[in-house]
Amino acid sequence: MTRLPRFSARIVTLLVFILGLAVAQTATSGEALSGIKDKGELVLGTSGNMPPMSQKLDDGKVVGFDVDLARLMASGMGVKLNIKTMSFNELLPALQNGDVDVVISNVTMNPQRNMNVAFVGPYMTSGKCVITKEERLAKAAEAENLNVPETRLAALQGSTSAEFIKVLLPNASLTLIEDYDGGVRMINDGKVGGILTDYPICLAMLKKYPDAGFVSLFSLLSYEPIGIAIPGTDPLYINWTENFLKRVEGTGLMEELAVRWFGRPLDDDEEEAE
Repeated sequence: MTRLPRFSARIVTLLVFILGLAVAQTATSGEALSGIKDKGELVLGTSGNMPPMSQKLDDGKVVGFDVDLARLMASGMGVKLNIKTMSFNELLPALQNGDVDVVISNVTMNPQRNMNVAFVGPYMTSGKCVITKEERLAKAAEAENLNVPETRLAALQGSTSAEFIKVLLPNASLTLIEDYDGGVRMINDGKVGGILTDYPICLAMLKKYPDAGFVSLFSLLSYEPIGIAIPGTDPLYINWTENFLKRVEGTGLMEELAVRWFGRPLDDDEEEAE
């Protein structure tokens, strides 16, 4: 895709994007979609502790790639965006309970989760990587090289990274963390050797802590398709979200978000990951 060169061009693209989606609002909505329209807001569930995907700032504002994607989604529906932050492992239960309308929070689409909620995507593909100061961990070529008692890893509670360690690295020790800043403190204090997380998070952490001496294993130890989670009870809502994602990708807006938050298009990340 060709990167849009000027701010004004992005505004025109956004207007075309919104107008194109607005036409769909004349159709009869399903229960979930009509509920969003009636209340005039799309309630987003996100963790707020996974920069650059979603991050809650000191002033309470929530920003990030996933938040901007949700904001486009709300604009396409003609409603405002209401952001709710919560622990990662609370997000999908909140969606099932109807406390949020959509979850966009670097959530991996896997069969277990897909048994309970619908996924649209992926809007990006990622993989596991390790942030560490230990040369041994940084040079590990594949997962089996990490499956030894000397490997001490932290992972976000409720994440696929934690499950990855439990299932594929049973000989390694696992420490569950609530946020990545806490994991960084544990590395600095020598309590863990590294943090296992997703590729975009590794990029962001290296950028956030440039003088910390961190290195990262970028061999992408697994395939992680990242998707938008929505209730599986409304076919029209699922169809709308599928078409929304195609339009975002087709108009170049997904590339613009990637450049803003990662400093490069998503295709460049995929090429580097190979």
